[in-house]
Amino acid sequence: MNDGYMPLTTRLLTLETWPDFSAVVEANNGVWGGCWCMAFHPEGVGPGHSVEGNREAKRQHVENRTVRQVLVYDDDICVGWCQFGRPVELPNIKNLRTYEKGDEGPPDWRIGCVFTNPKHRETGVAAAAVAAALEHIASLGGGIVEAYPEQTEDRPEQRGAYLHTGPEALFEKYNFTRVRKIAKWRWVVRAHITAT
Repeated sequence: MNDGYMPLTTRLLTLETWPDFSAVVEANNGVWGGCWCMAFHPEGVGPGHSVEGNREAKRQHVENRTVRQVLVYDDDICVGWCQFGRPVELPNIKNLRTYEKGDEGPPDWRIGCVFTNPKHRETGVAAAAVAAALEHIASLGGGIVEAYPEQTEDRPEQRGAYLHTGPEALFEKYNFTRVRKIAKWRWVVRAHITAT
């Protein structure tokens, strides 16, 4: 665990970093029931998909360079990530039907899932992951970035729950603002990221 002496660092998910990503996913039972962080990708997850199939689909995305994902490291151990991409790369979002009723037009970028290894939660991993993803987006031309976090303020405590798209407060740190609600506790938030 980060003890304050070794700062968190980030690297992109590539074939070189695949073993690090794979290790943390496997240590967490495939993450969210064997998703392997595939839910936002075009293939999606759910009926007709297996844990092993999700793993292979994710590895195929890595091999084909059709995934954009920042991995966060504590020393040399991968402890979390933030997935991002163009809407065509990450077309699947929760509450899609309600989302599609909106009229603000598509964003330039989406942030998908944000994951932190349970032993490293509350240590800044998610913030480091989102910050690095936004830096990459800025280097790729910037634009409107959209995320789908869950509201935690004024909400009953969620014992044992993990918010796979992150809490709203995480995105507020980076000047994301609410656009509209798409579920009881889920919001569309947006920020404009300037190109670097």
